[in-house]
Amino acid sequence: MNRCRELGWRLLRNQRVAISAGESGFDLAGIDDEASHLLGSGERRKERLDRALRGRDPSRPVVLLAHRPRAFAYACKLGVDLQLSGHTHGGQIWPGYWVVRLRDRWVAGHFCSGGSQFYVSRGTGSFGPPYRLGSPTEITELILRCGEAGR
Repeated sequence: MNRCRELGWRLLRNQRVAISAGESGFDLAGIDDEASHLLGSGERRKERLDRALRGRDPSRPVVLLAHRPRAFAYACKLGVDLQLSGHTHGGQIWPGYWVVRLRDRWVAGHFCSGGSQFYVSRGTGSFGPPYRLGSPTEITELILRCGEAGR
């Protein structure tokens, strides 16, 4: 974490910050990974998300950064407009997509639920064996635009 500070990065550890863009803006929230208990955080996913969104203005859109996709179901209930995740590597090795999907409902791509949207990136890395089969790497560019009612 000291290296992040040296680089001028701010970690969003169960926190949110206001991002201004002219007359509009949004809140950017981030929660610790599920495996953060190995680093000393004993909070559960719901507790981390509740803490990150506590006291926010519900009229402002909120984008959530959550390493693992599993936070999406609860994030929808809390009114998160967009969640961005990774972790699954899109299954990485065929038929890994279907194996990963047994545990994680959202493996790769764009999803919508109610008023919430969600994107799971396949990423460029790997877990375990340093190769991919049937799950191409991906670098995603998202362009955020104001829609109805400033969202």
